Formats: sequence, C-alpha cells, structure tokens
Amino acid sequence: MRTRLIINSDAKNEADDQFAIVHALLSPSLEIVGVIPAHFGTHRTTESQAESRQEVDLLLRLLGMEGQVEVADGAPQKIPDPATPLDSPGARLIIREAAKPGPLSVIFLGPLTDMASALLLEPSIQDNPELRVVWIGGGPYDGVHGGEHPYEFNLHNDVDAANAVFASRLNVSQIPWTVYTKVSVGYAELEAKVAPFGELGAYLYRQLVEFNQTWTDWAGIPEIEYRTLGDSPAVGVVLNDGAAAWRYHAARVFEEPGRMTNRVVPGRSVRVADSIDARWLLEDMFAKIQRHTRSV
Repeated sequence: MRTRLIINSDAKNEADDQFAIVHALLSPSLEIVGVIPAHFGTHRTTESQAESRQEVDLLLRLLGMEGQVEVADGAPQKIPDPATPLDSPGARLIIREAAKPGPLSVIFLGPLTDMASALLLEPSIQDNPELRVVWIGGGPYDGVHGGEHPYEFNLHNDVDAANAVFASRLNVSQIPWTVYTKVSVGYAELEAKVAPFGELGAYLYRQLVEFNQTWTDWAGIPEIEYRTLGDSPAVGVVLNDGAAAWRYHAARVFEEPGRMTNRVVPGRSVRVADSIDARWLLEDMFAKIQRHTRSV
C-alpha cells in the first residue's frame, strides 16, 4: 500500500520547492492525491498564489504528468484571524482526503493557511489518527528568534494559521529552520547530478542559479555557489520517518512577525525534528531525477 500524500507548496517563492515537489512525484511509494499551490505573502508580489500555481503546472509539464495529478488552488492570502478560515479548493481537498480510510500525510512547504482553513471548516479532521501534518517552518525550541533571524519566513506568512494548527488535536511534525537550512547543495554537484538530465534537470538547475543571482543582487551580498533545499526534508520524512531525529516539545504560541514565544498550549505537544539525514535525502532525489529522465 502506497502512502497517500498531499503537497502544499508556495512553489514560486524561492528555488527549493521545485526540488521537493519533483522528488515526491517521482517516488513510487507515494500516492500523490493532490498538489495545493499556496501563497507566500505580499513581500514580492500581490499574486503569489497564482504564481505558485503557474510553477506547479510547469513542473507537471516538465515531468510529463499534466492531467495525472489533481491541482487544487489554496487561499490567496493568510487567514484574517485564528478562528476564520479562507475556503478554497485546496482546503476542500484536504477535508475530502482526510475523510477517506487509511493514512494521509499533508506536507506544508510554506504557510499553514490551508491546513488551518481545512481544520476550521471541518473540525472533525483533527480527530483522524491517520492524518499527519508535516510543516517546514518555525524556529528552534532552545530560544526565541533574535539577532539576524528576527522571524521565520513560513511562520511569518501566516502566524494565525500556525496558532490554529498548533492549538488543535492534529498530529503535527515540525521541521524548524535550524534543521531545514542544513540541507545544502553546491552548484558543482547540481551541474553533475541534475542539470544534464533532460529539460526537467536543466530547468531545476537554471532556476536555482537565477534565483540566487537575483537574491544576492537585491541583498547586496557576495555571490554564492550553493543553495539550501530547505523544503526537501518534508518529503524525506514521509518517505523515511527515521531519516530525522525527533523530540516532543510542548506546543508553543506564536506571535507577529513570526516568532515563537515561551507560552505553551496546555496539554498539547508537537513532534519536532532535531536533525535530518541530508546526504540520503539528496542522493535519493538525484537518483530519481536521473532515472526518470532515462525512462522517457
């Protein structure tokens, strides 16, 4: 029996979602029951959800999977408060699949908007013991963000949604920035293991380098030759839960602009990753991209 999976992705926010989406779609043990293109705030564009949809559609075309995977748009923006959902096809997809028998994982590579909305629209889903939420987001549990990390980006894009999810009875696995930022890969390795493999590989490599160039120019920092594929751990732990070292923590309350407080949700705990097997994760993804290209 394959693992049912929904991918919720702010796919055009950076250059790492693309790798995670492709990895999941090329993994034979996963049954992808839907992809939800998500918003990523308004810091760069007012059409972030629509841009994520365009990127998901492009990836499906490059994979030769157009029309084979359901794509259900998520909300165009964050929820207005922790008690008010934003109805969307993406939230309804989660509700529909959570009502079916059998295990279901939903990975969030951006904000938790659509999970919070699904929960608020249909609270009964939080009592499904086979529903697992995996979130790339939030900060470390050994202190509140400070210094050069005033907030965590995915949390920042919907603090109210994170609070709604963490206060619920949902089974949550969290991969904080102190773990997801450790999955880095250099240009040289991508040139050797991804770029030569078809139109898909060439695009994955090119868009990453182009994003880096745009980002470093905007930030006024020296050129770099690597990128963190920070969304990939969500796929990795669905494929292989033992790839991460886990620890339970009391669920925290979050505050604007995207920080963890020391306040806890009474009686509530979440499972948090302390580390990830980055080398296994990257090599598995590279091999699947290469295998796919050879098979088409």
